[in-house]
Amino acid sequence: MDVGTSLNPQIDIGQIEGAFIQGLGMFTMEELAWGDDTQHKWIKPGNLFTRGPGTYKIPSFNDIPLDMRIELLSNAPNPKAIYSSKAVGEPPFFLGASAFFALKSACMVYREEQGYSGYFPMNSPATVERLRMACTDELTKRACTSCHELFQARGSY
Repeated sequence: MDVGTSLNPQIDIGQIEGAFIQGLGMFTMEELAWGDDTQHKWIKPGNLFTRGPGTYKIPSFNDIPLDMRIELLSNAPNPKAIYSSKAVGEPPFFLGASAFFALKSACMVYREEQGYSGYFPMNSPATVERLRMACTDELTKRACTSCHELFQARGSY
């Protein structure tokens, strides 16, 4: 990761790990449920139901990869910043999207094995429910008889 001239490599590595896990949560777990008149009729319109970890899933210790290797790019100074440093938190946050696209690719392979090819919707976050329904097979066909190959689960709340 390019952090320029690191002021404290251990802190930078911790920031990178934490930001990646936050991004992983955003793209695979943390689903927002807003009140409206179509999907979430049980929530007052305009209100956010999932306001904290009591109502939506966040990453826990079990979600952290066992083998997570972080390396800082050396000799990459930033002459326009204080002590030649660069941003540490935001870039690794969006690396969490790599997990989302890896999961979508895995679903695509499974669907092709089941005889379904082409585009299919996969909205973020890639929750367990959405992943299961995206892996179209005989079970999903029985659970959702119409449009089962394009069905999107609405959430796990």
